[in-house]
Amino acid sequence: MTKGDRTKHAVSKSGKCRIIAGKWRGRILRFDDAEGLRPTTDRIRETVFNWLQVYLPHSNCLDCFAGSGMLGFEALSRGADKVVFIEKNKQTINNLKENASVLAVDDHKAVIKQQDALSWLQAMPLENTPDTPFNLVFLDPPFHSDLLVESCVLLNNSGCLAEDAIIYIEHAAGAIVDVPDNWECLKEKSSGQVAYKLFTLI
Repeated sequence: MTKGDRTKHAVSKSGKCRIIAGKWRGRILRFDDAEGLRPTTDRIRETVFNWLQVYLPHSNCLDCFAGSGMLGFEALSRGADKVVFIEKNKQTINNLKENASVLAVDDHKAVIKQQDALSWLQAMPLENTPDTPFNLVFLDPPFHSDLLVESCVLLNNSGCLAEDAIIYIEHAAGAIVDVPDNWECLKEKSSGQVAYKLFTLI
């Protein structure tokens, strides 16, 4: 779903991104330039999905703050069984649904929810949902929003994570982000103004 302070830097001027690999390799997805929308660049996605390749087959994924949905759709293209997309912007939700239709993704494989991600995570311990547990989570709120730390805490307390869950986060390079004590960093890298990291539960 993905966003930030540096919208003009990272968002394609044409409002489109391509899926890098998998069954939809080369397919173009389009999106509107909504406020804060920051699709993860091709270069970063290629690195991230190289990290994730052993975790993706048959995984159940959560794309919080889904935005363009590029992370979630890339995961489906590369073998994930299901992705739940959480996004609150109505027009962005419409774009997600249009792109899911273009790719002919079944509704049970791409579950698109128009909700505030923090509210959704906060409600999860009380929810009886067939969507969980999640093996893989993409957590990429807008950089300018200061939502990442709170999102990590809510996710950790949500009860929606599998015991061996993998969590991917993006944040502004140079920012100090405190994650829960039971998260162990497996990989980390930075590219320009973006830092991106992979965690697992311990």
